[in-house]
Amino acid sequence: MGAASQPDRGGGVQSLDRAFALLEHMADAGGAVALSELATRSGLPLPTIHRIVRTLVASGYVRQLPSRRYALGPRLIGLGDAASRMLGEWARPQLAELVDQAGETANLAMLDGDAVVYVAQVPSRHSMRMFTEVGRRVPAHCTGVGKVLLAQLPPTEVRAIVARTGMAPQTPHTITDPDRLERELERIRAQGYAVDDAEQELGVRCVAVAVPGGPASPALSVSGPDTRVTWATVERIVPMLQAAAGALAGDLAARGAMA
Repeated sequence: MGAASQPDRGGGVQSLDRAFALLEHMADAGGAVALSELATRSGLPLPTIHRIVRTLVASGYVRQLPSRRYALGPRLIGLGDAASRMLGEWARPQLAELVDQAGETANLAMLDGDAVVYVAQVPSRHSMRMFTEVGRRVPAHCTGVGKVLLAQLPPTEVRAIVARTGMAPQTPHTITDPDRLERELERIRAQGYAVDDAEQELGVRCVAVAVPGGPASPALSVSGPDTRVTWATVERIVPMLQAAAGALAGDLAARGAMA
């Protein structure tokens, strides 16, 4: 039996495991990457990497640039869009329950590159509510979902993200200093949730938690006018969000086991 068809430690096929690992290393690199860099990141021999990358290029999942470096390919975009839509549908019952419990708009968001994208939403029944639409991309440093997702990443990776994007002030309350953001993320890790206190939009307060399961996991949030989402309301909403995040994590794990 050849190396490409040997079962890997997780019961899968070794070549597939390696191919997905290389795609993740390319994503982590944040742009174009050379085969030698992939060898350093993955620990795989260059001939093995070359063979796998050549196959990925042929199928459109990786593209070779004129510089002879490699980047993620356009075929992944369609897969990502489909996965986001499916995740949004799976999360909808949890979002609807959050709206019933909290009375405010509930959102599901994920990191997409250096920004945050909203993949699902159930609006509150109030006439005055959040109008963040599904598909909207927002900066990570000034949103509840963005900050709680950044808090799942190593500090060096967070620094790299904000160095690439900048920390533009969306309101007078936006955190624009990397050191202050780092302290804020430490606090978020300790307390288990994040609050956007009019940092993205004046008059709006948002509380968010990460869905357990790893650094690529999504985040759930509840948001609304700060006249309704008071600090007392935040304390009441946090346990609701944590329960919903745990239930969604269990549902996703069960669906993964059935896939």
